Amino acid sequence: MAADEVLSQFKQSEEKKEIKFDKKFKVGIIGTGWIAEAHVESYKNMPDVEIVAGADLIDGKAEKFFKRFGVENVRCYPDHKSMLENEELDAVSVCTYNATHAECTIDALNKGVNVLLEKPMCVTIEEAADIMRAEKKSGKVLTVGFQPRGDENMIKIKEIVESGVLGKIYYIQTGGGRRRGIPGSTFIEKKTAGVGALGDIGCYSLDMVLNAIGYPKPLTVTGYTSNFFGTSTEYYPPEDANRFDVDDFAAAFIRLEGGIILDFRIAWAMHLDTPGDTIIMGTKGSLRIPSTECWNGTVGGPMKIYHDVAGSMVETVIPVIPSNGSLFDKKIRSFLDAIKNHTPAPVPTSQILYNQAIIDGIMKSAQAGKEIEIQIPEI
Repeated sequence: MAADEVLSQFKQSEEKKEIKFDKKFKVGIIGTGWIAEAHVESYKNMPDVEIVAGADLIDGKAEKFFKRFGVENVRCYPDHKSMLENEELDAVSVCTYNATHAECTIDALNKGVNVLLEKPMCVTIEEAADIMRAEKKSGKVLTVGFQPRGDENMIKIKEIVESGVLGKIYYIQTGGGRRRGIPGSTFIEKKTAGVGALGDIGCYSLDMVLNAIGYPKPLTVTGYTSNFFGTSTEYYPPEDANRFDVDDFAAAFIRLEGGIILDFRIAWAMHLDTPGDTIIMGTKGSLRIPSTECWNGTVGGPMKIYHDVAGSMVETVIPVIPSNGSLFDKKIRSFLDAIKNHTPAPVPTSQILYNQAIIDGIMKSAQAGKEIEIQIPEI
């Protein structure tokens, strides 16, 4: 089979769905920190959205936030509970720190409000199960904020796997990170973040490969975490190093249903440019996905399929597909369309439950110092 014939198997449909704007969504923002900036900017791009309310625990922060982004007539509240009690909302974005993701999401669902929940879904697998129970009871749309799924190159990875050209998948190596890139603020303390690099960017790396292979159930995990950089004043300001108590590096060996092995590593800081490319190995071929300098939701260069053609070992290059619009806009739009059209959530919790189970399992295994079985709660 010629290279162009191989590539033709993965062509995406050019058909576009027409969106009719027949109502204004009344939207609230819970948490007005850094990630909320992208949400507000995207909501402003949607002609059928009106941002009517916001909540933040810090006095005056929400008011300053909406003023800075030119959003007028927003009613601001000192917490999410008072906002939900006093507003009739169609949807909310939960943009708080990780430790409050579950509480804010469950309260919104219990009020009959659709939710766009930022990643990671939460901190523990128990919280994830509680979120899903509230979702099931409410009947509302709950999607998790994995905007890289909208990237054309990420879509291509899934298409390649599903085409069968790789055969049966049996081993995956994935991860990524930054040589230096530890965030500050609420990211670095367990009381607010709950988890460090593992949850912040590790969840993205896991989703890239798990989504491509259909999100098989995780069975066991051997996990490791460390924070040599975050706690060192040689690399980090003393005021931050002294309160740093989450992971800045994590690694794991995970067994998935279907006989698939997942070899994973992620870093906020390291003495290395990358912990390695992502590799998906199959019985008919393997796919190499170049890493990026800082995990940014796409690929670091042309991907390559290694396979055999007529008895010869060949490589097929998959060119990088140029970006087609804002990934955040796509994330927001797909959420709103799911509400409007009564269709499933674009990033369903039934999948991200397994993502969270792996993160939770890595932390528990690292603490125990041994391999553990991953327990998935009944929903």
